Amino acid sequence: MSSALEFTGERFTPECVREIRYEHVHRYAFARELVAGRRVLDAACGEGYGAALLADRAAAVTGVDLSAAAVAHAGERYRAPNLEFRQADCLDLPFEDASFDAVVSFETLEHLQDHDRLLEEFSRVLQPDGFLLISTPDKAVYTEALGNENEFHVAELYHAEFENLLNRFFSCHLLWGQKLVFQSEIWALEGDGDVHHSRESESGITTQDKPEHRPVYLLALCAASQSALPRPNIALSLFDDQSESVYSHYHHEIRKNMAAGELLHNKDREIADLRRALEQVRRPWWRRWLDRR
Repeated sequence: MSSALEFTGERFTPECVREIRYEHVHRYAFARELVAGRRVLDAACGEGYGAALLADRAAAVTGVDLSAAAVAHAGERYRAPNLEFRQADCLDLPFEDASFDAVVSFETLEHLQDHDRLLEEFSRVLQPDGFLLISTPDKAVYTEALGNENEFHVAELYHAEFENLLNRFFSCHLLWGQKLVFQSEIWALEGDGDVHHSRESESGITTQDKPEHRPVYLLALCAASQSALPRPNIALSLFDDQSESVYSHYHHEIRKNMAAGELLHNKDREIADLRRALEQVRRPWWRRWLDRR
């Protein structure tokens, strides 16, 4: 396997851990079942990890990226008979019309100014019965509410702007939201069931069939017609890793903070003892003599 691609903040690499890994890998895990048996374009594939994940299910996957270094790295690191990587500009894709059954493009839109041109190209290379799966951060949450400042983002969109863009190029779409959350899970060990999301607030506990959180990222599945639009029965998709790295890191930080708190408590006690001893030393000799009698 080739060495890791340098992480600059512009694109995710698999060596990244915890929160950023969950966000990026989850999107491809979500896409894998949708692209089964299809010819797929992974537009702005970056390091190539996502295209390789899709190739486990798809008939064929072509990953394209503007970076020659990223494409060279991807071609060396990820090899499969149904997987290829090519250097290309997503605003000028080197493919014939209707070349793909599905286009997947995660966290690409906000890196470009010409959103219309990007969607035009995606629409052009798709089969009439193909679909686009695309994601982007919601500017109102990612930037304004959470205070993120990503130097590589050229033009972020608000939720409504994103949907308006999609509607100009695709007659129908389905929308999901994505956010990393800290929750307790209770799941059926036997049989099936509905999704219940309970949330505690000042007014008490409420239960809905979907989370009430404001999504940080928007994930859209788009097609030219209702008949071409896949209808995945996914109301809620969960993702973690075998080591539960986010949860493990949380526990590590809690234990570290508890240990630090205990250390500070002991230091405060030592300081108090030293102050009392110092006060005794500073007292006049005759008072110390009287205290001992």
